[in-house]
Amino acid sequence: MEGNRDEAKRCIDIAYKYLRAGDLDRARKFLVKAEKLYPSVQGQKLLDEIKALKEEGAAAHEEDPPSQDEEKYTQEQVDLVKRVKKCKTFYEMLGVTKDTTETEIRKAYKKLALQLHPDKNRAPGAAEAFKAVGNAVAVLTDAEKRKSYDLFGGEVPSRNTRHRHHNQDYYRQFESDATAEELFNMFFGDGFTHSNHRRFRNHHHHENNQPSLAFGLILILVVISLMSTFLQSDPIYSLQPSTKYSVTKKTTGLGIPYYVKRTFEEEYSGSLARLELSVEEEYLIGMKKLCMRERHYRDAMMSRAQHFGNKEQLAQAQSLKTPSCDELYRIGKFTLGNF
Repeated sequence: MEGNRDEAKRCIDIAYKYLRAGDLDRARKFLVKAEKLYPSVQGQKLLDEIKALKEEGAAAHEEDPPSQDEEKYTQEQVDLVKRVKKCKTFYEMLGVTKDTTETEIRKAYKKLALQLHPDKNRAPGAAEAFKAVGNAVAVLTDAEKRKSYDLFGGEVPSRNTRHRHHNQDYYRQFESDATAEELFNMFFGDGFTHSNHRRFRNHHHHENNQPSLAFGLILILVVISLMSTFLQSDPIYSLQPSTKYSVTKKTTGLGIPYYVKRTFEEEYSGSLARLELSVEEEYLIGMKKLCMRERHYRDAMMSRAQHFGNKEQLAQAQSLKTPSCDELYRIGKFTLGNF
C-alpha cells in the first residue's frame, strides 16, 4: 500500500508539470491514475478544478473567437474587476459579511480567485484585483488579523487620498505576508496554475533566492509578537527564546518547545492543556506555511530546468531540501491534502 502511495504522489507531480504547460488532458490522465493507486484529497481537488476549467473553456469556444488584435477578455470580466476595485471593505470584496464563517470565506475567495487570476482574466486591472482579494482572504482567515481589522480596519484605503502615506502606514498591518500567487497555490494546491503562470510569476514574484528557514520562522514569530503586543500586554508564551521568555517547556502532545517567563508558575492560572494546544496550533501553522514555500520554490526550479532542458539544474532542483516539510513528517502532521 505504501508503494502505491509513493507512485500516486509521483503521478501527481507529473500532473503538476502538465498543468503548468496548460495540457489539461495529460494532467487529468495522471491524476486519474493517482486516484486509482491511492485516493487523496489533493488529487480529487485537482480533478475537480480541471473539470471546471474544461467546462468553462468549452463554453468560451462557443462564442466567436476574437481577432488577434483584440484583447482576450469579456465584458463580464471587466465588470468583475471594476466591482472588486470599488469595494470599501474586505468583506464586501469577497461578497460576505462579518458573521460569515472562515470556511465560507475561503469558498468565496476560491470562486473569485479563479475568475480573476491573470492567466485567465486579461481585463485591465485584473492583476490588481487578484492581489486585492488575496490580501482580503489572508486577513479574514487569520483570527488575530480579522479581529484587529474588525476593530480598527474600517474601509479599504483609497489610492487617490491626499494622506496616502499615512493611509499606507495605517493599513500595512492588514496586508498579507504572502504574495497573491502564493495564497492562490495555498488554497488550490501547491504548483497548480495555468499555461501563462511564468509570465505572471516573473512580473510579480521573487523566487530566485530560496527563503531561509530560520529567517522565515523568525519573521512569522515577529509578526505574531507585534499583533499580540497591539491587542494585549504580553503574550503568555513565545516560540522563540529571549531574555524575557527564558524558561523552556515542551508540549505534552507533540513535544513542541516553547518559552515562558520566570514568573509563569505564579502568574498563569489557566488550563495548561489548552495553552499547549494553542502552542502546537501556532507552531503547525508556521511550519505549514514554510513547507508550502519550500515546495513551491523547488517545483518552480524544476519547472525552469525542464523548460530549458538543463539536466544538471533539474537534478539540483530535485535534490533541494524541504526541512519544514520534513519536520511535519517527523511529528506526523504532513498529508498530501494539506498541500
